[in-house]
Amino acid sequence: MGRRSTQSGAALITAILITAIATIAAVSMASRQHLDIRRTTNVVESSQAYLFALGAEEWGKQVLVRDRQDNQVDHLAEDWATMLPPIDVEGGRVAGQIEDLQGRFNLNNLMKDKLPSQLDMDRLQRLLLQLGLDENLRFAIIDWIDEDANVSIPGGAEDFSYLGLELPYRTPNAMMASSSELLLINGISREIYDTLWPHVTVLPEYTAINVNTASAEVLMAVVNGLTQSEADDLIDARTPDGFATVGDFTGHAAVAGRLSGNQGLSVQTNYFIINAESEFGRGRTSLYSLVVRDDKGKVEVAMRAQGVY
Repeated sequence: MGRRSTQSGAALITAILITAIATIAAVSMASRQHLDIRRTTNVVESSQAYLFALGAEEWGKQVLVRDRQDNQVDHLAEDWATMLPPIDVEGGRVAGQIEDLQGRFNLNNLMKDKLPSQLDMDRLQRLLLQLGLDENLRFAIIDWIDEDANVSIPGGAEDFSYLGLELPYRTPNAMMASSSELLLINGISREIYDTLWPHVTVLPEYTAINVNTASAEVLMAVVNGLTQSEADDLIDARTPDGFATVGDFTGHAAVAGRLSGNQGLSVQTNYFIINAESEFGRGRTSLYSLVVRDDKGKVEVAMRAQGVY
C-alpha cells in the first residue's frame, strides 16, 4: 500500500511538472509571438513614416523647381522659405521645411583649387570672433581638410595631435562631408560646435554666400568692420524682396567702399536642405535631404540622412 501511494505521488508530481513546463512553453511562445507582431508592426509603421518623409522631400523639390522657373533671385520671402506646417495624412502626420545652405559659411571654401583661400580664412576668423570663439580654431579646421601634413601656426593640428588619443584617428586631408566632423577637430568641444553650427555648412564644392539669406553674423563675417546695427540695416533693406543683384548689396550705404566685386557673394542659391518630420502609428522619422538645383531648375538629391543633420 505504501509503495502504491509513493508511486501515485511521484506520478502526480511528474504530471504537475509536465503541466508547468507546457504552460511555461505556451506562455513563452505567446510572448515571443506578441514581440514578433510588435516588432513587425514597428518596422511597417517606421517604413510608412519614412515614405511620408520622402513625400515631403518631393514636395520640397517641386517648390524649388517652380521657384527657379519664376525668378532668378532667392530670398526669405519666397514660398520655399515658408515652413510646411504639420498636416494630417491617412494614419499619421507630416511636416517639412526648406533651408538655404548658402546663407551659411561653407567650411570647404577654406580650400580653393587645392590652396588655402585667404578671403575665406579671413571671413571665418571674423565669424569666430563674432561668436565669441577662439579665432585660431580656423587653423585646426584648415589642417583637417588641406592635403598636406604641415601644421598651421598657430592652433593647427595634423595627425600627431590625434594619434595620441585614447581612440586614435588621422586627419582626412580632404573636403569635409558633414559639419559634424567639427566635433573631431582639435579644440572644438560640443559647446563650441553648438555655437558655430547654425552659421556654417559643408558643401561639396566652392560656393558663394547668398546675401539675401545670410544671418547677421555671417554678413558681419563677409564685410570687414560691419557692425551689428549695420547688419540689421542690411537685413531690413533686403526685406521683403531681397537684393536684386550683388551690386545692390555692395552699393548699400553699410557696405559701400568695404568690398570690391562679388568676392564669393551671390543672390542665388543652388544648395538647400529639406527637413522632413513624419509619423505613422508608433513610427517616427526625421529625414534631412541635401538637394542641389542647377541653373535650369533641375533639382536632385545629393545626400540623405536620418536623425540630426
